[in-house]
Amino acid sequence: MKLIVLSPESADPHEHSVLVQLFAAGLTSYHLRKPQSSRDEIATWLRALPLEFHARIVLHSHHGLAGEFKVGGIHNADPSSSPLPRSRAIHDPVTLRASLDGYDRLLVSPIFPSFSKPGHGPSGRFPETELRAILTLPRRAEVIALGGVDASHFPVCRDLGFDGVAVLGAVWRAADPRRAFHELQNALHAHAT
Repeated sequence: MKLIVLSPESADPHEHSVLVQLFAAGLTSYHLRKPQSSRDEIATWLRALPLEFHARIVLHSHHGLAGEFKVGGIHNADPSSSPLPRSRAIHDPVTLRASLDGYDRLLVSPIFPSFSKPGHGPSGRFPETELRAILTLPRRAEVIALGGVDASHFPVCRDLGFDGVAVLGAVWRAADPRRAFHELQNALHAHAT
């Protein structure tokens, strides 16, 4: 299974230094989601990140920056709008089923109660049997579990048929984000079989 990290929504003075260490430790995909940030703020954020890591960034906004910074993907954009890998947020089974071949990555949430959004959690929209059935269908997209995911959920996510997990609060709300990532990474490898 794949381990993906989402950015904190607001500015974090340690984000770049931590992120460089996460990339060095094997992080392959980082979703840059800062909904309140302007185009210029996102461009400045990207300029502060070493160029070698731009291809591991998925932009959630200001997709026009994708070509300039040679990022690795864009999120919630029209599937025909770019040759870059595209991802999409999914919040219900009907949309999940309809999107399996139109995108490269689907972030399905909320799967568990959220760490970063207290009170936000599963609403019963993804009954386990229906989710499991959808995840056995042939598909182009990798389907990623998001929302309250921590190491204790990896076996459940694997058993349901997810291709990976995405975390935000499990890393960025930890006292030591680097250590939290390493622990998640180790747990993921332990549950890989």
